[in-house]
Amino acid sequence: MTMLKYFYDNDLVRIYDKTPTNWREAINVASENLKEKNIITDEYVREVIKNVETNGAYIVITPGVVMPHALATGQGVLGTGIGFAKFSEPVSFEDGNPDKQGKLFFTLAAKDETQHLENIQNLMTLLMTDGMIDALSDIETLADFVQVMGQFENTPAEQRGENDG
Repeated sequence: MTMLKYFYDNDLVRIYDKTPTNWREAINVASENLKEKNIITDEYVREVIKNVETNGAYIVITPGVVMPHALATGQGVLGTGIGFAKFSEPVSFEDGNPDKQGKLFFTLAAKDETQHLENIQNLMTLLMTDGMIDALSDIETLADFVQVMGQFENTPAEQRGENDG
């Protein structure tokens, strides 16, 4: 199962037409889908926010893409999962630095370090797919998400950068 299908099949896709006023609110909103599924608690969300306050905007993994997460052994993790949230406008994590803002949020939670690393690896594979970040950035509805999912599901593996060579 591809990551896009995983998000869709597990009801972990959220598309917002309103953008949060700051990064703390964005992390809270982007974490709602995992909280609804009892994968994380508010305690985990507080831990993620505390980590950003302490370590800076390390969760902005590339311009436009944010990966909120805390330690796999952290408090408030009830299960393993990744939630996807898309905001209409980028949220800034560092004033005046466009490289430290994003509107695609992939919130990670894992019960152990192995699952945490697998989540990150699967997410990186998804994001390295040619055109994926732009396609997800352009969606406005769940129907758009389904269309992107279909478009990339039907792309030969070699065009997605998944060749064995």
